[in-house]
Amino acid sequence: MAALAVVVFVVALAALALDWTHRTKIALGGAAAMVVLGALDQEQAVDAVDWPTLGLLAGMMVIVALTEPTGVFTYVALRATQLSRGNPVLLVFLLAVVTGVLSAFLDNLTSILLVVPIALLIADLLRIPPVPLVLVLVLASNIGGTATLIGDPPNILIGSHRPELSFTDFIVNLAPVAILTLVVVSAILAFVYRDTLRPDPERAAQIATLDPARDLRAAKRVKRTLAVLLGTIVAFFLHSPLHVEPAVVALVGATVMLFVAADDVDDALGRVEWSTLMFFLGLFVMVGGLVEQGVIDEVAVWLSDVTEGSSTAEGLVILWGSAAGSALVDNIPFTTAMLPVVDSIQGDEFDDGLWWALALGACFGGNATIVAAAANVAATGILERTGNRVSFVEFLRVGIPVTVLSLLIATAYLLAFQL
Repeated sequence: MAALAVVVFVVALAALALDWTHRTKIALGGAAAMVVLGALDQEQAVDAVDWPTLGLLAGMMVIVALTEPTGVFTYVALRATQLSRGNPVLLVFLLAVVTGVLSAFLDNLTSILLVVPIALLIADLLRIPPVPLVLVLVLASNIGGTATLIGDPPNILIGSHRPELSFTDFIVNLAPVAILTLVVVSAILAFVYRDTLRPDPERAAQIATLDPARDLRAAKRVKRTLAVLLGTIVAFFLHSPLHVEPAVVALVGATVMLFVAADDVDDALGRVEWSTLMFFLGLFVMVGGLVEQGVIDEVAVWLSDVTEGSSTAEGLVILWGSAAGSALVDNIPFTTAMLPVVDSIQGDEFDDGLWWALALGACFGGNATIVAAAANVAATGILERTGNRVSFVEFLRVGIPVTVLSLLIATAYLLAFQL
């Protein structure tokens, strides 16, 4: 049965890579095949779904949908565009760094749901293609989220599994390499896309004369809407000490926003990216089939077997192996499977370097493919809704080089300071 589960998953990945049909159809079809063929039963399929992630996505989609009419996204987009003075390298670099910093303290999925609408507005204002700009921000969010315990789900899983690793430990040990990688990758991508994202000079000059706050002043319920938005963001910062899940924060914020800012609830809920949520659901069930059949555990155990007791080799295999595994099956379930493996490798002697290797591999590996991280799926789903579809291969072309570069920086860092 394990072989059959692998076949279903590989076929689904191939269909995604070949862009055979809509990705939601592929994911749901693969999930159905897993259940029908017996890789997991109905109860296990339900348990395999990461409901908090879906709740976070749905809540933030509602909040973003109701905030957009206030003009706040237009304001931020105009100000960023004016500050860049039509320089595409500066524009991309500024947006990437801001996205990375937000991701470190909110989490990369939440940050992407906030910044992608801004990126789309900037692209529309400057009449530049939105896909390269959004892809840069997605990659920056995954790198920036690596810096803190709450920035990326793999870090949250590691911090929950090993409570002796504090919030400060994550910042001290991961923030330096995350910041360096963010700056290097952002600068390279800004240079690579300098011609693609170069705005028309006349259009940039016109935008420089616009008043960014005009729509903000004219919109209804601006103060109430922004109060709820800012309150939700503050709650994300405080969710860990308050012991409140990010999904609860997002759904409570969305509920309050519906009360204070929605004339038409059906319209607000209709702007939720349901196809993206269903894609996630199918993906979680497919990965759940692999987990139930022991495939992920076998891969994780194999990683521990090839190191032959060398702590340096163990760290590097965990780093690169976790990146490869996360690229294929999403970094959340792969990190979950790797937790007991790292425990087993280090035995009774605690070695925090192995945990930092796992965090860097899983988080940086989230940039490799379109299915490797929740932020990737969410961002490309929003792009698709605006008529800008991103294929599996198109994401791969930029994701793989960025991932390899990030891992090389992480390798040098681990060898110098951790292993």
